[in-house]
Amino acid sequence: MRTKAKLKYLSFILLLLISCQVSEMQKNSTKKANALIHESSPYLLQHAYNPVDWHPWNDETLELAKKENKPLIISIGYSACHWCHVMEKESFEDSTVASLMNENFICIKVDREERPDIDQIYMNAVQLMSGRGGWPLNCFATSDGRPFYGGTYFPKENWLDILKQLSKVYKDDYPKVEEYANKLTDGIVASDVIERQDAPEKYTIEAFLDGLNKWESSFDTENGGNNSAPKFPMPNNYEFLLQYAYHFEDSAILKHLYLSLDKMANGGIYDQIGGGFARYSTDMLWKVPHFEKMLYDNAQLLSLYSKAYKFSKNELYKEVVFQTIDFIERELMNSEGAFFSALDADSEGEEGKYYVWNEEELKELLKEDYEIAEAYYQIGKDGLWEEEKNILLKKPEDLIIKVNKDKINEINKILFNEREKRVKPGLDDKTLTSWNALTVIGIIDAYETFGNENHLQLAKKNLDFLLKNQLKKDGSLWHSYKNQKSTIVGFLEDYSFLAEASIKMYENSFNEAYLLKAKDLIEYTIQNFYDPGNGFFYYTSKQGDKLIARKKEIEDNVIPSSNSSMAKALFRLGTILNKSEYMDMADQMLNNIHSKFNTYLPAYTNWAQLLMWKSQPFYEIALVGEKSLELNKELQRNYIPNSVVLGSKQKKEENLELLEMKWVDGESIIYVCENYSCQLPVNEVAKALKQLKRK
Repeated sequence: MRTKAKLKYLSFILLLLISCQVSEMQKNSTKKANALIHESSPYLLQHAYNPVDWHPWNDETLELAKKENKPLIISIGYSACHWCHVMEKESFEDSTVASLMNENFICIKVDREERPDIDQIYMNAVQLMSGRGGWPLNCFATSDGRPFYGGTYFPKENWLDILKQLSKVYKDDYPKVEEYANKLTDGIVASDVIERQDAPEKYTIEAFLDGLNKWESSFDTENGGNNSAPKFPMPNNYEFLLQYAYHFEDSAILKHLYLSLDKMANGGIYDQIGGGFARYSTDMLWKVPHFEKMLYDNAQLLSLYSKAYKFSKNELYKEVVFQTIDFIERELMNSEGAFFSALDADSEGEEGKYYVWNEEELKELLKEDYEIAEAYYQIGKDGLWEEEKNILLKKPEDLIIKVNKDKINEINKILFNEREKRVKPGLDDKTLTSWNALTVIGIIDAYETFGNENHLQLAKKNLDFLLKNQLKKDGSLWHSYKNQKSTIVGFLEDYSFLAEASIKMYENSFNEAYLLKAKDLIEYTIQNFYDPGNGFFYYTSKQGDKLIARKKEIEDNVIPSSNSSMAKALFRLGTILNKSEYMDMADQMLNNIHSKFNTYLPAYTNWAQLLMWKSQPFYEIALVGEKSLELNKELQRNYIPNSVVLGSKQKKEENLELLEMKWVDGESIIYVCENYSCQLPVNEVAKALKQLKRK
């Protein structure tokens, strides 16, 4: 707390030096490309013809800053970011602003999706200074990268004021700048320090019950999600609630979960005619989305809705899953099987233009079917947005009235075909290893639930692409891929998510090659990311860029933290291989973190799922025989979150201990085991399910 107080005090002193006056300069209309023209990131290329002399983050740029003794402007965003576009138009395309930036600073543009390691550090800095963050992220730093001021979106006049005054402070009062930069850097280094903790006497859910009660008090009981806006679909949070409800038969939690999933699926945050979810809703009703569609959201929501269907059999969830996979395959996949990163919020310079409709347009398109669409999609009523535009959304209570589903599908097809004629939102066509691995997991979860073989083949195509193109001979990973070129040293999330995806593919194919890939990835990670001091993993490899801090990603967010993902991968693979070292490492990570669950549980729900695996019965399910895959397919349609699956469909010398001595000629058998002690073998899934108990 002392460090935070000092930072706020010093920040206040620094801000006192900033005045509100700046003179206008003559605009420069030249369209000369800057150094970003040689980059592959769509976000960086968007800024390649700005009059700002942007540089990418690299050693040459940092050396230039030191040589010219200039502070850095580190401006971070991503291609689908609406407010990033706004600030570019207002400021970075303005010659007056550009002249001031070019004269006094070395200006660096960073794609936060390509370089999450850089984003983590400077987001951490801005959060320490202001208590909040977001994108665009604009941070001012010394020539060696230590931050001393920052914020998110700045209107043009504010930005001009800040540029002028900070350049003056840097020249005239550098000792104060350096003092603050040192304090802030110390705060960044200290912010994710967690000490090594001994194991509890016994893992129990008591570790998170207080946190769950606090969280429940913030549930929106009318619209689902939390009782505040904006509302983000937080898939990992809801997966935790589903697993908790399964184990403890908590009807109130289950009711809130279903309410949230229903409201999201029927709301404007979901693309009712094309599939796929937007990044978040700007309001309490899930009505008005921030229209960008991110691969990582849709990947995880595939998992969530698939698992929720297992529990609920709600046909709405099935529709969402199939339609969203179609969207990903149609809009975000290339011929190699790689998935792109995102679709922009804007088209033709206007947010949401691609997705919204006016009444006259719909009347002309749908003719006699307009009244059906008007009622179903709340046209002119709840669907009405701004300037007579409508967002297509449904109200569950209105769906009680019988609807001709074939007619709705016909209406959707007409609207979809018409929408295809519009100028599409910009596509971020880079492929990220971590996000693609999450998508593999999501699509396999859909396969497990619905048994569609096309889904398994789609997941396999993407996973095989990643293992072929992003995995190097030395066992390391690339993070990004575009135009048949792999770039950027991989981060912990690339390894952890890809390991989880490989394990999951093994569990649905019994192809041990995927299991070995997961093992190789984990071994490389232990060698190059692991901190034996406290048992966590660094976010960056030993081979990565040396930044002002080497961070550890601990808290779960919209995407699970890479450390919680790695802990789960270690536990699952350790269980399948009976490798105690892996399970011990997962235990140590959980030991370190579980005392934090009651502080703010939504930031630790992936960890809390691991805690439930440890505190509740956890099963190893082994299937052998010619029909083992068919039995597995039937088994996986059931919600069994506390298990791993392994198997073999042909007689061979087994590498996996749990499969040894289990083959019986001419039979296909299921063994339900706990702590490697197996119950009597059965040959029917229904009998195996009876052997699975819940506390």
